[in-house]
Amino acid sequence: MKLIVGLGNPGPEYRETRHNIGFMVADVLVARWRVADRWREKFEALQTKHAVGDDQIVLMKPLTFMNLSGQAVQATAAFYKIEPADVFIVTDDVALPLGRLRARRDGGAGGHNGLKSVIQHLGTQAFPRMRVGVGRGEGDRDLSDHVLGRFDASERDTVSAAVLRAADATEMFISEGIQRVMNAFNAAEQQDSAE
Repeated sequence: MKLIVGLGNPGPEYRETRHNIGFMVADVLVARWRVADRWREKFEALQTKHAVGDDQIVLMKPLTFMNLSGQAVQATAAFYKIEPADVFIVTDDVALPLGRLRARRDGGAGGHNGLKSVIQHLGTQAFPRMRVGVGRGEGDRDLSDHVLGRFDASERDTVSAAVLRAADATEMFISEGIQRVMNAFNAAEQQDSAE
């Protein structure tokens, strides 16, 4: 069993903000899997289940707000007895250029409060994650205003493409594991940015 977590903030005022890119990836997956009508609230999160081959997948969007995301992740992982190596977190990253993806097997929070909460509640940094670049914005703009802001019209095509690639990467994680995702997506992302 695997737990796929799209990080974000609940509520219409946060819909399609930079901080909610994990929710956007989760929404693409439920549309692909045709399970969008099966969201249920459990452990302070919206959750749905889906089978991929012999593997059961729990897909979730925490409702605890970003800074407390780990509460919902820990409660769900404990209930289903899912090991940290089978928890895949999808989140935004201001340190990456807009639209760039980076997968990692483990690591620190990198200043991201959602990841910090997950690390704290799981008691380990050893869980895979996919960061989706949202850029840092203007140098004089407050960082929290930037991540809680919506994408500009000029950014939307890049963001839409990145969300679809992140959904592809998530499905690859489910079927082939994090090493394959890192090999396929990290190298491709670096090559694209060099061209």
